[in-house]
Amino acid sequence: MTEWTVIPVAEPERELPPVAPGPERASLAERLVILAIILVPLAGAAIAPILVWGRGFGWTDLGVLVGMYMLTGLAITVGFHRLFVHRSFATYTWMKVIFGILGSMAVQGSLFQWVSRHRRHHQHSDTPEDPHTPHHHGKGVVGLLKGFWHAHIGWFFDVDPPDFGNYIKDLSESRTLRVTSALCPVWVALGLAIPAAIGGVVTQSWGGAWTGFLWGGLVRIFIVHHVTWSVNSACHIWGVQPYGRNDESRNNFFFGVLALGEGWHNAHHAFPTSARLGLRWWQIDMGYWVIRAMELLGLAWNVKVPTQQAQDRAMRGVEAILQSRRDAELCRGKPA
Repeated sequence: MTEWTVIPVAEPERELPPVAPGPERASLAERLVILAIILVPLAGAAIAPILVWGRGFGWTDLGVLVGMYMLTGLAITVGFHRLFVHRSFATYTWMKVIFGILGSMAVQGSLFQWVSRHRRHHQHSDTPEDPHTPHHHGKGVVGLLKGFWHAHIGWFFDVDPPDFGNYIKDLSESRTLRVTSALCPVWVALGLAIPAAIGGVVTQSWGGAWTGFLWGGLVRIFIVHHVTWSVNSACHIWGVQPYGRNDESRNNFFFGVLALGEGWHNAHHAFPTSARLGLRWWQIDMGYWVIRAMELLGLAWNVKVPTQQAQDRAMRGVEAILQSRRDAELCRGKPA
């Protein structure tokens, strides 16, 4: 059964809520939970090399690590991001639930939290109202480091503004998606239990269950966390800007590959509703490959991709933006 919504989202910006007051710091209890979400996978990643030294790294460990990384990473980029945030394509409700469950296993917040935060990011990209911009944190190396830290991790400790529910009105109309989002803690636990169960069954041992939990659970979460967060931080600092934008989004080849297409971030900000982020033949975009395969199988439709003419116009636009910046610098350098 297909669920239809009538509220357009994420583009154009005028369809999103007005700016709400800036967030305050989270409570002590909330900060402790956030710290646990960040530090427990880090501890697992630190322990894993010690176990490899003593026990070795088996094919089962590799299988649960890569398998869970691909499932949850693709659920973030294809499901949470391209489907739910930007409606880059349409699919069946049961597919939405699968994406919602697997994306929640990445431990980056519930479906509704992830969508609302990202829609706000696009509405206020690289302005002070952007939840995780690396800019506006001071000048020089210190300002750069403070901004990187905020965009990568620090913003988690800010409280969501009270208007965040306005960003997900379309999704909250669906009872199925409301339940899927609300059950996020269950999906997180399942994302840890599944690799442990696979490791135990394949090796027929409790030791295999433990290493499955470690590699397919904690280490995988650690990697997915920092690859995804690097799109917020690194891809707004380092890379190229082939398309005209008034923000600092960048195309970054390294994270284009690791983040399964998300690193083509300047292209994404230029065409936020596009299902394809790697717009050049050589730009690896595994997320789009999945959407294209779904389309061929009849599981996706209304797949949005910008025309070549639109891409050419956007590339010409970057020259106008750069020229305006050069003109502004010249004006600032003139004596009064």
